Amino acid sequence: MVDNDTIQPTEADLQFDYVIVGAGAAGCVLANRLSADGRHRVALIEAGGPDTHPLIHIPAGVGGLIGHSSLDWGYATAPQSHADGRSIPLPRGRVLGGCTSTNGMVYFRGHPDDYEEWAELGCPGWSYAEVLPNFLRSEDNGSFTGKSHGKDGPVHVSSYRRINPLTGLFVRAATELGYRQVDDFNDGCPEGFGVRQAMVRNGRRVSSATAYLNPARSRKNLAVLSGRLVDRVLLDRGVAIGVLVHRGNQRQRVMATREVILAAGSFGSPNILERSGIGDGMILRKVGIVVDHHLPAVGKNLQDHVVAPVQMATNSNLPYVVDWRILPRLASNLLQYAVSRSGPLASNVFEATGFVRSTHAGARPDLQLIFMPMHRAPGPLPRKRGFGILVGLLRPQSRGEVHVTSPDPAAAPHIDPRFFSEPEDFRPLIEGIGLARRIFASSAFSEIDSREILPGPDAKDDVSLMQAIRESCATVHHPVGTCRMGSDPDSATDPELRLRGLDRLRVVDASIMPRVIGGNTAAPVYMIAEKASDLILGRAR
Repeated sequence: MVDNDTIQPTEADLQFDYVIVGAGAAGCVLANRLSADGRHRVALIEAGGPDTHPLIHIPAGVGGLIGHSSLDWGYATAPQSHADGRSIPLPRGRVLGGCTSTNGMVYFRGHPDDYEEWAELGCPGWSYAEVLPNFLRSEDNGSFTGKSHGKDGPVHVSSYRRINPLTGLFVRAATELGYRQVDDFNDGCPEGFGVRQAMVRNGRRVSSATAYLNPARSRKNLAVLSGRLVDRVLLDRGVAIGVLVHRGNQRQRVMATREVILAAGSFGSPNILERSGIGDGMILRKVGIVVDHHLPAVGKNLQDHVVAPVQMATNSNLPYVVDWRILPRLASNLLQYAVSRSGPLASNVFEATGFVRSTHAGARPDLQLIFMPMHRAPGPLPRKRGFGILVGLLRPQSRGEVHVTSPDPAAAPHIDPRFFSEPEDFRPLIEGIGLARRIFASSAFSEIDSREILPGPDAKDDVSLMQAIRESCATVHHPVGTCRMGSDPDSATDPELRLRGLDRLRVVDASIMPRVIGGNTAAPVYMIAEKASDLILGRAR
């Protein structure tokens, strides 16, 4: 049984002003910003190890990182009753930099109206005009300038020096169909098709570890405690005073005189809270955890972007592929990257995208089409020749939950996104598959000999397409919402990201989003952490 009684400090405790749990996108930002003036002692705790694996720093190595046995938590969904009973992988980085060390490096903020919606949902201070300064402060854009972009921030953002020829065909095909070409997805409305920007500098991945943490590592007031698993938050009569950590068979308390800040992500933060006795009392009692603070919103409101693939097979040499027939080209690519950090290895592979509205959408796009100039299959390398489109649902109606399964900190949480529990989530995806097929049937792709293998030519009507979606859907790894912020009493955190009903305890990560934004979540989490650092230090921005 877990029980938080009155806690007396001991000489064995580590003492800090701020204790940050999780060295992912948000945690590294906070570690840098909170330690910057030298006045505060800051601890950053990470379960994973250093970001030394060579694939982390090579953009095209992303395929070998997703689900990596030593760099990933290895999570998967509960069997999804509306997706053929499948358990769907949910990769989450377990390494310094978190998911920013293993993700696709895409830089996209979402639609500006996404943040207007947050404000309307009871989150004052989070409208787009109010959060834009935090986006700009984090950004160092090497290609675009103006009021929409930052220039001197830690996160370098760049346009591709080289794209796959198929990527160009994808954008050309969309414009042939009448869609707008977008040069800069982060300036105004992103609706349309174009090549996106990536968090890459000189052919190397830019992660929260390289951008924020490494420049601060030499500070004497910052301690990076990696390889430590956080058991729970220590509470003393409703006040967070530290955390209990495990390192192998040893346990140690890391105490905070000012605040404990959870930045462990949409799965990790609610899991730690529930192990600490903070959550829905009925759920906690079932797994033998004493309820310290009944807060039913913890672990609820889980949202993610589900995608359905349209995959083509081809004999063309244009896709990214690894096989013996192109060994000379592969050798040339390796040499090019070694000499100049350029070429295909400097690409994150998913180079272009499109944001469109289905007939079921409102004023914002509800579909994203992500182009793949390769065959998408399990494994680190594309060994078949192909290309395709991931059709993504940006504004799902379905909501899920994540909850603790045991007081044991090594036990994985129960994660149930309940994909397609709201049947209307199928409708935009079916339309998106139709658009992907029209793109591949356009004159732009007429020079490429190819055939559809997913969902396949037999999937023609809505019933067969729904079944194909159930059998092949996945996520693009954007879980949010499980510690939802709001002004209502049913939210988990308030608009300053403080846990409702507790003192000196905040959550700063994607779990605080009340609604998932219409795109990738790395840049928004950088923004959230930048804004949180101001809130924590009492700086008005």
